[in-house]
Amino acid sequence: MGEGLGILAAMLSSGIGGASIGVTRSIAGVIDPLAIGSFRFGIGFLLLLPIALARREAWPARGDWPGVAGLGLLFFGVFPVLFNASLMFTTAGRGALALSTLPLLTMLVAAALGVERLTRRKSLGVCVAMAGVAMALLTGLSSAPPTAWHGDLLMISAALCMAFYSVWSKSFIDRSGPVSFTTLSMGIGASVLILISGWRGSFDPVANLDLRQWSALGFLGVFGGALTFFLWSFALERTTPTRVAISITVNPIAAAVVGALLLHEPLRWNLCVGVAAVFAGIWIATPSGRSRNDASGSRHGAKNFGPSDRRHSR
Repeated sequence: MGEGLGILAAMLSSGIGGASIGVTRSIAGVIDPLAIGSFRFGIGFLLLLPIALARREAWPARGDWPGVAGLGLLFFGVFPVLFNASLMFTTAGRGALALSTLPLLTMLVAAALGVERLTRRKSLGVCVAMAGVAMALLTGLSSAPPTAWHGDLLMISAALCMAFYSVWSKSFIDRSGPVSFTTLSMGIGASVLILISGWRGSFDPVANLDLRQWSALGFLGVFGGALTFFLWSFALERTTPTRVAISITVNPIAAAVVGALLLHEPLRWNLCVGVAAVFAGIWIATPSGRSRNDASGSRHGAKNFGPSDRRHSR
């Protein structure tokens, strides 16, 4: 039941994340990526902090602070800049499809770090899904913006950041709690983004935003910041990083729909084929039942990353 709740939370997180891609795309040309990330995660941190205090979860131990800070900078600092910048060059649907490489990248990262084994079946699934993504992006190139490939590569780089975060953060979440860990790491990442944004003058265009654009920033903070990443960490506490990452296939569907509604971006057959191929590849790569060796490997890899194996009472 716990793992089922985790997968459900991951799917809901990915659905909201897909909607956030379309919303981000709608304001990507108005203010720069640093400012968008500052609002998204600054608001998210302010909303998560009282929840974390009310839940009385154990906060990350002092020995974990360097790792938590590093993950915060990676996921709530580098990731949003790459994510937001990509949507200045490509459509919401293509951006989400590029982000849907996350399960495949997570499998490869988890295997490289010794957290999960990369079996023949997983390897085949990776190849099928990657072929689907490549076919969708290639066949849709004529209808995409001229700079779409810049955006696609930036989004894949963002997905790689997310893959490392998903694999590395699980051990920290196990030793503290999902909300406290996410709040602390988000606060660190948001603080750095805000400082850099202020130094670069990234907030200057904010004075000219209209109600629709402020509403978009509010959505990104409340839903795309606080709720999305609370659900993601909740899911990582209950199941493996690869199974959580699989839920990202919900993302392109939500992004394409929001992009069509807000930006009148076309829903073309190549995106549907790409999503179907990603689903197929992940279905191949992920058998219905996990072997005991995979499960133990996941736990063993999670223990090895952190400085200790202790569990704090919650």
